[in-house]
Amino acid sequence: MHQSDSLQPLKPEPRPLPQAFFERDPRIVGKELLGKLLVRRLGNKILMGRVVETEAYLGKNDPAAHSASGRTARNAVIFGPPGYAYVYFIYGRYFCLNVSCLPDGEAGGVLFRALEPVIGIDAMAEARGLTDKPLGEKQFRLLTNGPSRLAQAFEITRVGHNGIDLTDSTEKLWLGDDGFRPGRIRSTPRIGISKAVERKLRYVVDGNPFVSR
Repeated sequence: MHQSDSLQPLKPEPRPLPQAFFERDPRIVGKELLGKLLVRRLGNKILMGRVVETEAYLGKNDPAAHSASGRTARNAVIFGPPGYAYVYFIYGRYFCLNVSCLPDGEAGGVLFRALEPVIGIDAMAEARGLTDKPLGEKQFRLLTNGPSRLAQAFEITRVGHNGIDLTDSTEKLWLGDDGFRPGRIRSTPRIGISKAVERKLRYVVDGNPFVSR
Protein backbone atom coordinates (compact mmCIF):
# COMPACT_ATOMS: atom_id res chain seq x y z
CA MET A 1 0.00 0.00 0.00
CA HIS A 2 1.19 3.48 -0.79
CA GLN A 3 1.67 5.87 2.07
CA SER A 4 2.09 9.62 2.03
CA ASP A 5 4.28 11.19 4.66
CA SER A 6 2.27 14.41 4.47
CA LEU A 7 -0.40 13.31 6.96
CA GLN A 8 -0.33 11.14 10.03
CA PRO A 9 -1.38 7.49 9.66
CA LEU A 10 -4.92 6.59 10.59
CA LYS A 11 -5.59 6.48 14.30
CA PRO A 12 -8.02 3.88 15.71
CA GLU A 13 -11.79 4.23 15.60
CA PRO A 14 -12.75 7.57 14.09
CA ARG A 15 -15.76 9.13 15.80
CA PRO A 16 -18.62 10.53 13.70
CA LEU A 17 -18.74 14.30 13.52
CA PRO A 18 -21.80 15.71 15.34
CA GLN A 19 -24.48 17.72 13.61
CA ALA A 20 -23.38 20.80 15.58
CA PHE A 21 -20.05 20.69 13.70
CA PHE A 22 -21.91 21.52 10.48
CA GLU A 23 -24.39 23.99 11.97
CA ARG A 24 -21.95 26.83 11.33
CA ASP A 25 -20.66 29.14 8.63
CA PRO A 26 -19.45 27.05 5.66
CA ARG A 27 -16.14 28.96 5.76
CA ILE A 28 -15.44 27.61 9.23
CA VAL A 29 -16.66 24.12 8.37
CA GLY A 30 -14.63 24.05 5.15
CA LYS A 31 -11.40 24.74 7.04
CA GLU A 32 -12.14 22.42 9.94
CA LEU A 33 -13.05 19.51 7.66
CA LEU A 34 -9.43 19.34 6.53
CA GLY A 35 -7.84 16.28 8.09
CA LYS A 36 -11.17 14.61 8.82
CA LEU A 37 -12.06 11.20 7.35
CA LEU A 38 -14.63 10.35 4.72
CA VAL A 39 -15.74 6.77 5.38
CA ARG A 40 -17.54 4.60 2.82
CA ARG A 41 -19.10 1.23 3.57
CA LEU A 42 -19.22 -0.68 0.28
CA GLY A 43 -20.54 -4.22 0.80
CA ASN A 44 -17.97 -5.92 3.01
CA LYS A 45 -15.33 -3.30 2.22
CA ILE A 46 -14.44 -0.10 4.04
CA LEU A 47 -12.92 2.84 2.19
CA MET A 48 -11.43 5.86 3.95
CA GLY A 49 -9.80 9.06 2.79
CA ARG A 50 -8.56 12.16 4.59
CA VAL A 51 -10.04 15.44 3.46
CA VAL A 52 -7.25 17.66 2.07
CA GLU A 53 -9.18 20.17 -0.05
CA THR A 54 -12.62 21.78 0.27
CA GLU A 55 -14.59 24.76 -1.07
CA ALA A 56 -17.21 26.76 0.81
CA TYR A 57 -20.48 27.94 -0.78
CA LEU A 58 -22.42 30.60 1.06
CA GLY A 59 -26.06 30.29 0.07
CA LYS A 60 -28.43 32.72 -1.60
CA ASN A 61 -25.96 35.60 -1.66
CA ASP A 62 -23.22 33.57 -3.33
CA PRO A 63 -23.58 33.72 -7.14
CA ALA A 64 -21.56 30.49 -7.52
CA ALA A 65 -23.78 28.49 -5.13
CA HIS A 66 -26.53 26.20 -6.40
CA SER A 67 -28.82 27.84 -3.85
CA ALA A 68 -28.41 31.33 -5.35
CA SER A 69 -31.60 30.99 -7.40
CA GLY A 70 -33.65 29.62 -4.53
CA ARG A 71 -34.79 26.23 -3.32
CA THR A 72 -35.51 23.56 -5.93
CA ALA A 73 -36.00 19.80 -5.94
CA ARG A 74 -32.37 19.45 -7.00
CA ASN A 75 -30.78 21.54 -4.24
CA ALA A 76 -33.26 20.99 -1.39
CA VAL A 77 -30.66 19.23 0.80
CA ILE A 78 -28.59 22.43 0.99
CA PHE A 79 -31.57 24.21 2.58
CA GLY A 80 -32.21 21.39 5.04
CA PRO A 81 -30.59 20.27 8.29
CA PRO A 82 -26.79 20.48 8.60
CA GLY A 83 -24.56 17.47 8.04
CA TYR A 84 -26.35 15.89 5.07
CA ALA A 85 -24.87 14.82 1.74
CA TYR A 86 -25.72 16.92 -1.27
CA VAL A 87 -24.68 15.09 -4.44
CA TYR A 88 -25.07 16.63 -7.87
CA PHE A 89 -24.35 15.54 -11.44
CA ILE A 90 -22.15 17.59 -13.79
CA TYR A 91 -21.09 17.45 -17.44
CA GLY A 92 -23.47 14.54 -18.00
CA ARG A 93 -21.08 12.04 -16.42
CA TYR A 94 -19.62 13.06 -13.03
CA PHE A 95 -20.88 13.34 -9.45
CA CYS A 96 -19.70 15.77 -6.76
CA LEU A 97 -20.15 15.44 -2.99
CA ASN A 98 -21.05 18.32 -0.69
CA VAL A 99 -22.24 18.59 2.90
CA SER A 100 -24.98 20.94 4.08
CA CYS A 101 -24.10 23.61 6.64
CA LEU A 102 -25.91 26.22 8.77
CA PRO A 103 -29.22 25.69 10.65
CA ASP A 104 -32.18 24.02 8.97
CA GLY A 105 -33.73 26.40 6.44
CA GLU A 106 -30.52 28.34 5.72
CA ALA A 107 -28.63 27.44 2.56
CA GLY A 108 -24.92 26.77 2.72
CA GLY A 109 -22.51 23.95 2.04
CA VAL A 110 -19.00 22.66 1.50
CA LEU A 111 -17.74 20.83 -1.59
CA PHE A 112 -15.22 18.02 -1.09
CA ARG A 113 -12.50 18.64 -3.66
CA ALA A 114 -9.79 16.11 -2.74
CA LEU A 115 -8.96 13.27 -0.37
CA GLU A 116 -5.78 11.47 0.57
CA PRO A 117 -6.49 7.70 0.27
CA VAL A 118 -6.10 5.84 3.57
CA ILE A 119 -7.95 2.50 3.44
CA GLY A 120 -9.35 0.57 0.47
CA ILE A 121 -6.89 1.79 -2.14
CA ASP A 122 -7.28 -1.27 -4.40
CA ALA A 123 -11.07 -0.81 -4.43
CA MET A 124 -10.68 2.88 -5.22
CA ALA A 125 -8.33 2.08 -8.09
CA GLU A 126 -10.76 -0.49 -9.50
CA ALA A 127 -13.64 2.00 -9.33
CA ARG A 128 -11.48 4.58 -11.11
CA GLY A 129 -10.48 2.11 -13.83
CA LEU A 130 -6.82 2.19 -12.79
CA THR A 131 -5.79 -1.43 -13.14
CA ASP A 132 -1.98 -1.39 -12.80
CA LYS A 133 -0.79 -3.31 -9.75
CA PRO A 134 0.96 -1.88 -7.94
CA LEU A 135 -0.21 1.59 -8.86
CA GLY A 136 2.46 3.94 -10.08
CA GLU A 137 2.98 7.09 -8.06
CA LYS A 138 1.23 9.25 -10.64
CA GLN A 139 -1.82 6.97 -10.75
CA PHE A 140 -1.92 6.85 -6.96
CA ARG A 141 -2.06 10.63 -6.76
CA LEU A 142 -4.86 10.70 -9.33
CA LEU A 143 -7.14 8.41 -7.31
CA THR A 144 -8.99 11.09 -5.37
CA ASN A 145 -7.45 14.46 -6.28
CA GLY A 146 -10.55 16.17 -7.59
CA PRO A 147 -14.27 16.26 -6.74
CA SER A 148 -15.39 13.92 -9.51
CA ARG A 149 -12.44 11.57 -9.02
CA LEU A 150 -13.08 11.12 -5.31
CA ALA A 151 -16.78 10.51 -5.98
CA GLN A 152 -15.88 7.89 -8.57
CA ALA A 153 -13.31 6.23 -6.30
CA PHE A 154 -15.84 6.02 -3.44
CA GLU A 155 -18.69 5.05 -5.82
CA ILE A 156 -20.79 8.00 -4.71
CA THR A 157 -23.90 8.76 -6.78
CA ARG A 158 -26.89 11.05 -6.47
CA VAL A 159 -29.37 8.18 -6.36
CA GLY A 160 -27.37 6.27 -3.77
CA HIS A 161 -26.17 9.05 -1.49
CA ASN A 162 -27.98 12.37 -1.89
CA GLY A 163 -29.67 13.19 1.42
CA ILE A 164 -27.65 10.74 3.56
CA ASP A 165 -26.91 11.86 7.13
CA LEU A 166 -23.12 12.12 7.16
CA THR A 167 -23.09 12.31 10.98
CA ASP A 168 -24.48 8.76 11.29
CA SER A 169 -21.75 6.10 11.38
CA THR A 170 -24.27 3.35 10.57
CA GLU A 171 -24.80 4.90 7.13
CA LYS A 172 -22.90 3.77 4.03
CA LEU A 173 -21.18 7.17 3.87
CA TRP A 174 -20.17 9.32 6.87
CA LEU A 175 -17.58 11.73 8.20
CA GLY A 176 -15.29 10.91 11.12
CA ASP A 177 -12.64 12.44 13.34
CA ASP A 178 -9.68 10.40 14.62
CA GLY A 179 -8.03 13.34 16.36
CA PHE A 180 -5.64 14.27 13.55
CA ARG A 181 -5.12 17.97 12.86
CA PRO A 182 -3.27 19.11 9.71
CA GLY A 183 -0.36 21.50 9.81
CA ARG A 184 -0.58 24.57 7.62
CA ILE A 185 -3.89 25.36 5.92
CA ARG A 186 -4.01 27.71 2.96
CA SER A 187 -6.96 29.64 1.52
CA THR A 188 -7.15 30.33 -2.23
CA PRO A 189 -9.74 31.54 -4.73
CA ARG A 190 -12.21 28.86 -5.77
CA ILE A 191 -11.47 27.02 -9.00
CA GLY A 192 -13.48 25.29 -11.71
CA ILE A 193 -16.32 27.84 -11.63
CA SER A 194 -17.15 31.00 -13.57
CA LYS A 195 -18.84 33.17 -10.90
CA ALA A 196 -17.39 34.76 -7.76
CA VAL A 197 -14.05 33.12 -8.50
CA GLU A 198 -12.13 35.81 -6.65
CA ARG A 199 -13.40 34.75 -3.24
CA LYS A 200 -10.82 32.88 -1.19
CA LEU A 201 -13.16 30.08 -0.20
CA ARG A 202 -11.03 27.10 -1.23
CA TYR A 203 -9.09 25.48 1.60
CA VAL A 204 -6.17 23.09 1.21
CA VAL A 205 -3.67 21.24 3.38
CA ASP A 206 -0.63 23.12 2.18
CA GLY A 207 1.87 20.92 0.34
CA ASN A 208 -0.31 17.81 0.31
CA PRO A 209 0.27 15.86 -2.94
CA PHE A 210 -3.41 14.97 -3.32
CA VAL A 211 -4.63 18.56 -3.58
CA SER A 212 -6.23 18.92 -7.01
CA ARG A 213 -4.04 21.80 -8.24
